Amino acid sequence: MSQYDFYLKQCLLPIAPSQLKITINNNNSTYILIDEGQINILKKAKLTDIEFECEIPQVKYPFAIYNGRFQRAAYFLDYFEKLKTSQEPFQFIVSRTMPSGKVLFSTNMKVSMESYTITEKAQNGFDLTVKIKLKQYRDYATKTCEVKVDTATKTATATTETERAPSTTGGAPDSRLPTSYKIKSGDCLWNIAKKYYGDGSKYTLLASANGISNPNLIYAGNTLTIPAAT
Repeated sequence: MSQYDFYLKQCLLPIAPSQLKITINNNNSTYILIDEGQINILKKAKLTDIEFECEIPQVKYPFAIYNGRFQRAAYFLDYFEKLKTSQEPFQFIVSRTMPSGKVLFSTNMKVSMESYTITEKAQNGFDLTVKIKLKQYRDYATKTCEVKVDTATKTATATTETERAPSTTGGAPDSRLPTSYKIKSGDCLWNIAKKYYGDGSKYTLLASANGISNPNLIYAGNTLTIPAAT
């Protein structure tokens, strides 16, 4: 049986959802030509939709996993609300590993929190069920065009500049990049990579350099080698 770990930004869900629905939408257009039948115009795909339900316990179960110390449901509800209202995209990660620690494959996507629905069921006691809907986020850029006219020659020249939307999930990497780092309680490879490289998705550099087969399983007190960014 494999283990599934769900991360919303830095938050590890204590109980992995039993079902994950990922809808890859297309943006193709179908037209009917006279005497030629239908044709399909292929276009770039629409944004991907992600949907799942997760159980948020109010008590510490032996089968629940916490990234650090036990947290009650209020902590996770507050975290979900911040993701919804921050107007910033974040990283959605699902890591699938075998009991041996071998990584099957991972889902790693920048997303936005579209909505979440909280349900209380009598049969679940004080535990909560939260239905979460995410949407893929793509970075974008705008272009500006400046036209200059030479009155003497009556000719015009145009220059175009591309201005990318400001990054909300990155950050400048630490310029004092160390050669090692001692893991503290509550750390994860994503946070450490974000701190030193400015990009959490470079956690694979840390895993590879330290022979870590399961990126979600690290121990406080161990020392990591911090390789140069590539």
